[in-house]
Amino acid sequence: MKKNILYFSLFLCVTFAGCATQTAVISAGQGVVAKEEAQPFFVYGISQTQSINAAQVCGSADRVVKVERSQSLLNGFLRFISQGIYTPYDAKVYCSS
Repeated sequence: MKKNILYFSLFLCVTFAGCATQTAVISAGQGVVAKEEAQPFFVYGISQTQSINAAQVCGSADRVVKVERSQSLLNGFLRFISQGIYTPYDAKVYCSS
């Protein structure tokens, strides 16, 4: 019984600790978040795309500092609860000030 609880707890920790962030640094320097949005995907995001025009958000391509896509703990929890049917990600665009 104790082993089952331990294994289940370990399984939950590994499942919900799956946070990930992908960052594309365009230019050096600090930037401020100009746009942040949640991007919904369905069925693990297979064959789906979402895009943000970072140059349009920042006013010009020269002002884009970086773009970032991340999956938070809440996003992982929603993916887990829906068994992959709903897979949300967060996207951010950073612009020079």
